[in-house]
Amino acid sequence: MSVSSIGMESTGYRVFSGGIWEEKYGYARAVVAGERVIVSGCTATVDGEVRHVGDPYKQAMTAIGIALEAVLMGGLTREDVVMVRYYVVEQRHFDFVGQAIREVFCKVRPACTGVRVAGLVDPRMLVEIEIEALRT
Repeated sequence: MSVSSIGMESTGYRVFSGGIWEEKYGYARAVVAGERVIVSGCTATVDGEVRHVGDPYKQAMTAIGIALEAVLMGGLTREDVVMVRYYVVEQRHFDFVGQAIREVFCKVRPACTGVRVAGLVDPRMLVEIEIEALRT
């Protein structure tokens, strides 16, 4: 999946991806607040389907791609990312998700928090990622 295929739109201070959960639960993919872009939790759900079932690394890369597209739609770039938060459902998935974060953000070095959770909205989802970016 290429990031450009996600099809996000910006409506002023909100960015929408058209994802099923945004509409169902009434939230925006991202909110632009002054010099910040705050991205909601992203999973590997594309066009309503969970991608890469069983593969935490590929799910993390997909989620990061979706989140970074929202950052771009909010007017910032990967280099502006200051915080990454991620949630995994299995302890053994921390290293896979960490590898994806390192590959994408190695030169940026944002702050980062990883948390293990009991589960996500769909049991096929292994990871959810939030990103915050700040124009400095």
